[in-house]
Amino acid sequence: MAYNQLKYRKNFGLLIAFVVLVTILFVVAMLAARSMIANFIETEFNNRKVEVFDQSVKPFQEFFNDKIPEISYYQGYLDSVKAASYVNDVIRKNAFVESVLFYDITVTNSDSIEAGIKYNHLLVYPKSVISFQLDEQNRLVATRKESTETRAYTDDFNSMVLKFVGFLDRVTDSTRMSDSEIYKVFYTLSAGKVSYMNIPRIADLLAYKRLMSSQDNPVVWYDQDMFLFLINPSKIQIKNVAPNLYEKIEILPIVSGNVTDQRFYFQTELSLPGALSDYKLQYTSSESFLNKEINRRFLPVSFGISVIYFILIFIAYLIYRNITINSKLFQLQYDFINNLTHEFKTPVSVIKIAGNNIQSSEKLSTEEQRMYGKILDQEADKLNSLMNKLLSFAQIENKSIKPNKEEVNVEEFCAPIFDAVKLKYPDLNFSYQIDVQNNMVVDTTLLLSVFQNLIDNAYKYSERQRKFLNIDVQQNKKNFVIRFKDQGIGISKKEFNSIFKKFYRVKNQFNQQGSIGLGLAFCKEIVDFMGGEIKVDSVLNQGTTFTLVLPLGPKKN
Repeated sequence: MAYNQLKYRKNFGLLIAFVVLVTILFVVAMLAARSMIANFIETEFNNRKVEVFDQSVKPFQEFFNDKIPEISYYQGYLDSVKAASYVNDVIRKNAFVESVLFYDITVTNSDSIEAGIKYNHLLVYPKSVISFQLDEQNRLVATRKESTETRAYTDDFNSMVLKFVGFLDRVTDSTRMSDSEIYKVFYTLSAGKVSYMNIPRIADLLAYKRLMSSQDNPVVWYDQDMFLFLINPSKIQIKNVAPNLYEKIEILPIVSGNVTDQRFYFQTELSLPGALSDYKLQYTSSESFLNKEINRRFLPVSFGISVIYFILIFIAYLIYRNITINSKLFQLQYDFINNLTHEFKTPVSVIKIAGNNIQSSEKLSTEEQRMYGKILDQEADKLNSLMNKLLSFAQIENKSIKPNKEEVNVEEFCAPIFDAVKLKYPDLNFSYQIDVQNNMVVDTTLLLSVFQNLIDNAYKYSERQRKFLNIDVQQNKKNFVIRFKDQGIGISKKEFNSIFKKFYRVKNQFNQQGSIGLGLAFCKEIVDFMGGEIKVDSVLNQGTTFTLVLPLGPKKN
């Protein structure tokens, strides 16, 4: 129960729930975003047809509102030559105008003419009718039509004249013709046809009215012009201003029997106006065509949603990694406290036993005094060494001290260390080589700690029959290279990056007690502190080599 209470609590269930929730929201957001874009595309498909309609019909509207009224500038004095020039300009610029009939009209009160339309004393009749159209060589051809040939268009002439004479009844000196009235009187629209008569001046209209109402007027002759434009709506150029929405746009008759399968096609239409009213604009797109546009617009949205999703997943990963690292740190610190307690407990216990023995003994011999004094001194040194190591490690790690560098002869530095090794570990097969030309500039106290840690490890992590250590001190052009080679139990390669971390302990039979996981971390901090580098190379059950690389000192004199 106590062990479970000391364990680091890792609430992975909450983290998994967070990841699952984020993933569900990601999928829902993706589906919702695509659905919204699909609905938007369908709405846009139905709405933007007006833009295509306006751009496609614009040339016809300009022709109808701007070009046709130019006829009135001539005030009825157009002849066949001028009419041909005007028609040539119209028919070449507007492909939907297939042919044009020009009526050279006379308005008179004469009784000698039998043709035309007579209303009271006013007679309106065509002196000539000329048809203009382009031939196969794209040349304008003018053909004078006889009365029998114009019967097909008699109704258009009669309708225009009847509106005209009807308007004369309403003309007064104060008459001002509005655009609406001009449109009603001087234009006649029917399927595929636009008729237009030039607009006379008010004075001429009053003169026509007098001729119509009285027979006592002298015989006079007035000229009027009328044009009948034959329109082919299918030749209107379609301007698809939304090619990403409309795969195909056609001009079709209103009664067209074109049927599409609604499961596979999106379709909408608009009727054409006025003289084009027998036709419609039909907009059609296949499902696969619109899906391309949906996917094109969905791509940046999906990318944005994906970025947010992966950011959240990355945050979840960071939380997971933090939990895992904290769990490992908790375990390492827990082990560190246990081992540190053991390290302190042993010398403290020995000191306490020695103290109790001294206290309980009535009389101590000189030999016993020396023995207990030596024990107390040794155990105090152990405690002091352990505390100094912890304090030094903390100071170095926090950079609260500066290295006390001094120039030292390599052989003079190594000699007392190697002599102490032989005395401390008489069963260790120890050897060394020193081949250098320069002095070292180092903090001797810190470097001594590194040597002691690596020598102690070589002895500690070797089996009794394989206690071997060779220290090789060499020099190259830039550095001192110091190798500590043993024949111990070795270290697995997967642990090479971990052995220099604080509180980390390699799990083996030699490391169950008495290690707090600071030795190699302490060595690395010191070497880094002095501007050097420490490396490890090891093979399990064959041995380990630690290599120190330290910068060169000044050359010997």
